[in-house]
Order: sequence, then structure tokens, then C-alpha cells
Amino acid sequence: MDITIIAAIGANRELGYQNQLLWHLKGDMKFFREHTMGKPIVMGRKTFESLPGLLKGREHFVLTRQNILINGVSVFQNKEDLIQYLSNYYQEIMVIGGASIYKEFIDLASTMLLTEIHANSKADVFFPKFSFLEWNRRILSSVVDNNLAFDHVEYTRKLSKS
Repeated sequence: MDITIIAAIGANRELGYQNQLLWHLKGDMKFFREHTMGKPIVMGRKTFESLPGLLKGREHFVLTRQNILINGVSVFQNKEDLIQYLSNYYQEIMVIGGASIYKEFIDLASTMLLTEIHANSKADVFFPKFSFLEWNRRILSSVVDNNLAFDHVEYTRKLSKS
């Protein structure tokens, strides 16, 4: 099973502030929709709570330590059980946040789709640091939207030489 991380980050890896996205860019929302449609999306509880509701055309999985039920969502308390379940049914999963979930999955991911926004913003959560030496970087598109410049970038993990 392939694990793909998708996120929009600022110049200093900013992700969000007070459980809200920092930027609302139509071009980024379209990119997110196109790459997640028809695929299972994995997120933490706070990310789920920040959504306007269930995202159409995607099966929702929430990873949380809390023992909760969410209508229309599969909830798991540990990453290993979630991965075991997903690997039985899917070839690719999309990890959509938040920061702690990205940190949990970044070492397992084969691909990252990052919207790299050429701006800074006040933030209280950040995308995890990663070694650029472990990834191939390819710019998919460069966009200016709402007077903000950003790149849609695909990172693919380099194969280790064993």
C-alpha cells in the first residue's frame, strides 16, 4: 500500500493556526480535491473537526487516542490497526493532517504532495521536518492565486541502496 501525504505549507512549514487553515486558495483546494477524490483520507480528530463536513467521494478515517464514534467515519485508536485495515482494501491512502498525523506517517510515506506557499503566516502547528536528501522533488505547477505565489510539488522517496 502506498501512503501519500498531502498538505499546504508556508515558507517556514506553517500548517495552521487555532485549528484553521492559514490560506484559502481556490487553486490549492482544486489540487487537493483532484488528488484525494475516490481515495481514503486519513486524518486526526482535530483535522476532522475543522472540516465543513464529510468530503464527498472520499472514505474518512480518523486516528485518535479517544474512544469516540463519528457518524460516517471509521475511527481507529492506533496507527498499526489502521494501517493493517487499510492495506487489506486500498492500494493508496491520502494522509491529510494534522501535524501529529503527518509526523506519524512521514517515515512510511512514498509520496508527498505539498503546496509550498511563498509566504509566512502566524502559526501554531507546523509540518514535520524531513531530509530533502531522501526525496526527489518535482514542481508540478507554479500558481499565483489571491496575490499569493505557490508551487504544487511532488516529492517521491528515493530508493535506499541496501
